Amino acid sequence: MRLRIPLALATAAAALAGCVTVQTATADPAAARHRAGPEARQGYACSSSVAIRGWSDSLDKTTFRGLPVAGLSALAPDGHGRYVALSDRSALFTLDVARGPVPRARTVGAAPLADAGGAPLDSEGLVVRRDGSRLVTSETEPSIGRYAADGTFTGERLPVPAMLRVEPDGRAQRNQTFEGLTAWRGGHRLTASMEGPLRGDGTDGAGRPLVRFQNWRLPKERQPGGQALPVAQWAYPVDDGLAVAEIAAAGDGRLLVLERGYDVATKANTIRLYLADPRRAGDVRDVARLHTGQGGVRPVRKTLLADLGDCPDLGAPNPSPQPNPLLDNIEAMAVAGRAHGRLELLLASDDNESAQQVTRLYRLAVRLPHP
Repeated sequence: MRLRIPLALATAAAALAGCVTVQTATADPAAARHRAGPEARQGYACSSSVAIRGWSDSLDKTTFRGLPVAGLSALAPDGHGRYVALSDRSALFTLDVARGPVPRARTVGAAPLADAGGAPLDSEGLVVRRDGSRLVTSETEPSIGRYAADGTFTGERLPVPAMLRVEPDGRAQRNQTFEGLTAWRGGHRLTASMEGPLRGDGTDGAGRPLVRFQNWRLPKERQPGGQALPVAQWAYPVDDGLAVAEIAAAGDGRLLVLERGYDVATKANTIRLYLADPRRAGDVRDVARLHTGQGGVRPVRKTLLADLGDCPDLGAPNPSPQPNPLLDNIEAMAVAGRAHGRLELLLASDDNESAQQVTRLYRLAVRLPHP
């Protein structure tokens, strides 16, 4: 069933206070679909804090120099007006993305990735540093390695606490490790989010599984021989049945967290955007088994910004029977702009190189609540 744009949603969008302009629904459904399609220049409310401005399938089922532009798991601005997209098929793509509401994109560069032994990565998280180097997570071990812009491994890997390593070396479950990565504090602090909980970790008071976010202090980029240092670790309560797909620094000490899930029975993706505030969270790096009620376990506080299933579909097609055809397996998120407590986000879905899924870009406008 296609979602319409009820008046209540349009009214809620006005609370974005200039972040977007919203049109109300019309009595003519065909006209409403036309205005809300990929050419639309207005934003449409998903919640009182989030509006979708547009979407684009311009990258779907494309290739660049023989590499499928697919499996996109992370996005990051490159500092020169373009974006770097990370494929979990062990490749980096450079994208030109249109600045308007509709995020049309074209691929203008590609670089294959490999580990120190030449093997491909299960690459999931990405940060582009100011010197142009790329920090890339591999979910396999897990690891975070530093790469040159052409994809060459520099030989530098960040130290990973033992408990976060995949069993039997640690307590992480396979394919549940470093899924998200972001830098903040001027690029000197790095945070990686585990996709799922460690074996033996418990839940918070609401029964939500606790996953770990690991921080590092990064040396200055011009500091030769500087070493990354693991610092605080936080407990984050992820919604039951979902996993942490991506994180991004909001610019004020808080984090945007993208939670994702898929229901096989209904064939529906669930995508929720949260604002997480870690400033009063406890440091749990020395806590062997997480559960609320034990000393020092103060989880990150989070606030729901939007369930993206509540966004109007904007006339988007989908090869699978999604309740909201706009959605797919969204894994990538980048902050595309900041101004006066408002953010512009660019999101991308991972099509898993499947004919039943789509590589789609989304542009969102987000108003952050006051800290």
